[in-house]
Amino acid sequence: MGKKVWYVAVMLLTLIKVNGQASITGRVINSQSDPVKNVSIHLLNTPLTSLSNAAGDFSITNVKAGTYIVQLSAIGYATIAKQIEVKENDNNGFNFQLQNSLIQLEAVTVTAEKREELLQNIPASVTAISARQVEELRLWNSKDLTGVVPNLYSGNSGDGRNVTSIRGITTTSYDPAVATYIDGVNQFSLDTYIPQLADVERIEILRGPQGTLYGRNAMGGVINIITKQPANSSNGFAEVNIGNYNQQRYSAGIRTALVKNKLFFGASGVFSKRNGYYHNQFNNTSFDKQNEMSGNYYLKYLPAAKWAITVNIKHQNNKNNGAFPLVNGVDKAFNNPFQLNQNAVGRMIDNTFNASLSVNHAGDKINFSSQLAWQNNYRYYNAPLDGDFSPLDIVTVINDYGNKWNNVKVVTHEMKFSSTANKSSHINYTAGTYFFHQNNPVKQAIHFGKDAGVYMLPDTDFSTINTTTGKNTGMALYGQVNYLLTKKLSVVAGIRYDYEYKKLMVRGEYQKDGKDAFVTVADTSGTVHFSAVSPKLGVQYQLAGNSNLFANYSRGFRTGGLTQLSSDPSQPPLYPYKPEYSNNIEVGLKNNFLEDKLRLNVTLFVTRVNNAQVPTLVLPDAITVTKNTGELNSKGAEVELLYKPVKGLQVEYSAGFTN
Repeated sequence: MGKKVWYVAVMLLTLIKVNGQASITGRVINSQSDPVKNVSIHLLNTPLTSLSNAAGDFSITNVKAGTYIVQLSAIGYATIAKQIEVKENDNNGFNFQLQNSLIQLEAVTVTAEKREELLQNIPASVTAISARQVEELRLWNSKDLTGVVPNLYSGNSGDGRNVTSIRGITTTSYDPAVATYIDGVNQFSLDTYIPQLADVERIEILRGPQGTLYGRNAMGGVINIITKQPANSSNGFAEVNIGNYNQQRYSAGIRTALVKNKLFFGASGVFSKRNGYYHNQFNNTSFDKQNEMSGNYYLKYLPAAKWAITVNIKHQNNKNNGAFPLVNGVDKAFNNPFQLNQNAVGRMIDNTFNASLSVNHAGDKINFSSQLAWQNNYRYYNAPLDGDFSPLDIVTVINDYGNKWNNVKVVTHEMKFSSTANKSSHINYTAGTYFFHQNNPVKQAIHFGKDAGVYMLPDTDFSTINTTTGKNTGMALYGQVNYLLTKKLSVVAGIRYDYEYKKLMVRGEYQKDGKDAFVTVADTSGTVHFSAVSPKLGVQYQLAGNSNLFANYSRGFRTGGLTQLSSDPSQPPLYPYKPEYSNNIEVGLKNNFLEDKLRLNVTLFVTRVNNAQVPTLVLPDAITVTKNTGELNSKGAEVELLYKPVKGLQVEYSAGFTN
């Protein structure tokens, strides 16, 4: 059915009459009136681009008459964005002047609302981090965003799975409260996302519920990561970083045109390693030693002027000798920092593979995009891991049962329709569908060793084996409309409907060392299904000068589910818990002052979460059991300032308060 709908949509788009075509020509100069070479010229929300020559000249063909936003960027110059009027049967010549990036702030383009827009024009609280900032601030992992984004915190327990909080909305379960997208693909859960940052074009952080456009698990916000894509210009990079604890990081990449204006290729990779920060007293060795390797590969084809087909493959392969550097008790951790005493030391091997196929068309009446994505994660421990965090053989965790188990697979597909780049209309809209299916087979054993009598257990040298297989399927329909009431006043309205079906199968076994296992919990399954409606309403008013005032109401949700099987009899399996919902009201003011040398954005917000999900960690199983426990209220403010007082000096400041 989905293939038929896609085919019909494509056929309709190809039948649209092409008329009113024009071309754009122009020249780019600097403040000394000298021509600027290799300036990238891009009409927002289209695949139409050009590159200026040595004389600063450029041209773009196959442009329909209308109003557009054109973005110009070049190394050493501040990116600018200008509105232009393209007329039919006219040479449409435009001249642009670029200023040195040392004296002027850049115009920042983002895709936070699933179309290219200027950051300062979006009626929402959004932080954008440029490629330059990623490089200068050494943002190597998504958890590093904690230091630069107000009201965001991200960290992990040592296993590399970052848990992120925005405005106090967080969770430690595998269904996150903050959604992460990389090049348009939803990193479906903590199992399948890639936190390594390399060859990044920009990072967008949307604060507050984003349920209308992003759906499930975006109740706290969204992290949208966009990597650099290949184009006609050829460029590459290589970097080496050395640090203490024998830290080494090597990164390199290349982007080039295989066939000019038709076929492009890009590849980048990172390899990093370091010794452990911790010392294991049991065997007098370092703990938490790890190495990581990741890659990002592009093949982009332009079959026609307004079509783009992109294949993207990403992978990350981690090895961690000591994924959980934990001790028993807070006093031990603080009184003897970076010291632990674990007898069972296994290596965590964590392999993630993501692939996507994207088709984009910029039509004369409507824009269309389709993205099919595949995600896979296989994580296991090559030897038992310590579960009691002591030198005694009490509890260890085993999950190496072959690649049939602990091997998560996810397929997603999103189809999107949106208004064209032509800004002559008072209405801009985005609408689409989203589908996913997840298969998550988990098998894990808790082994009680020779010292298990410390737990007052009647037996030793045995394992309890829990098998859990989850199958989740869901779909969504969404739409959002921006309407310009006057030249200064606009409103936005959107709504999304999500439906999800979950099935969980559990099985419990007991196995004495050297003996066959026998069943303690027979194969049992449970199902749940639920739906969610996520509306959005907002208004924006342009004040005098370059200032925008906005107010929004938005709603987000995090999916519900069924509890897993554990060794704790007080936590029964297949216990359903409901989705949780966040309702947010925010008011903000965005300002550009002093001829784009000063940018100041301020936001106030109030958020209420209903059916709040609270996960409880069950030990020694190391699984979470989630239950609904009432309401959560959050309120606060954010301030972001960017200022270039003199040539070559830039001041950046951000602050967040959450109660």
